[in-house]
Amino acid sequence: MGSETTFQLPMVNFSKLNIHKSDHLIWDSAKTIALQALQEYGCFEASFDKISPDLQKSVFHELEQLFDLPLETKQKNTSDRDFHGYIGQIPFMPLYESMGIDAPYVLEKVDNFTSLMWSQGNPKFSKTIQTYSKKLWELDEMVKTMVFEGLNLEKYLEDHLEATNYHLKVMKYRVADPSESNMGLDSHADTSILTILHQNGIQGLEIRTKDGDWITVNVSPNSFVVMAGESFNVLSNGRLHAPFHRVVMNASKTRLSVGLFSLPKIGTTVKPPKEMVDEEHPLLFKPFDYGEFMEYFCMSGVKKDTYGLKNYCGLLN
Repeated sequence: MGSETTFQLPMVNFSKLNIHKSDHLIWDSAKTIALQALQEYGCFEASFDKISPDLQKSVFHELEQLFDLPLETKQKNTSDRDFHGYIGQIPFMPLYESMGIDAPYVLEKVDNFTSLMWSQGNPKFSKTIQTYSKKLWELDEMVKTMVFEGLNLEKYLEDHLEATNYHLKVMKYRVADPSESNMGLDSHADTSILTILHQNGIQGLEIRTKDGDWITVNVSPNSFVVMAGESFNVLSNGRLHAPFHRVVMNASKTRLSVGLFSLPKIGTTVKPPKEMVDEEHPLLFKPFDYGEFMEYFCMSGVKKDTYGLKNYCGLLN
């Protein structure tokens, strides 16, 4: 059921970069690759040595312990926002299980989650996840800075970052039984602004190209996949591609992955800056509130291979 085509995404090396752009030549080169990849594929692979192999190993070790907890404990991870709490035991998606933490770079937020999972607390889990999330947050900000610079929208960046929330989703895909489909997570596009994905070395991510072909993404060890979501497609008035993607479990081992999702704050209006609209690029979307959109999205149901925001506020067929 998986793709027969394997593919190596464009690689952007962030290891020598920082938000202060101390080396403009290296920064500009990385910016060009990142923006072109987000326009063509909607994603790229990122090398980022600020998250060391030891920290990565610690994160996935902690996640193994987390997902081994009893079901009734994991179900304590609840949220008033859809898809932010525990997800699992779904008949049409039996291989998939996930939990979520809002603002995961804030130790208090992670501690609140940890105290639900372990009544006696788990300082190692909290510190590991908070440290890791803070580094991912830095990577997210560098990518957005590159995109806003590349689109000549630098003056909007600070306001954009202030109008953004972050959510960490930790995910487990078990190995399929012989009688089960190996589809771990069906085809969808993220509604986020930007998603940063990281896996435990077990492949499974597939991305659909603009031509409609499914490609298996071979992610290098210790690297991350940076992916544009539908909200970034709206903000750029269609210039950034939000790719459909899925997880196919052909592996014989459990797949663990982590995603940092940047999301528009509820109550803020999302729309492309006026510079993104001209004769060659007519306005593609009406302004929207992310909270109102998510209410619509959940009421209408998640539809395979469908752009929720295009259905909700798209102006052109």
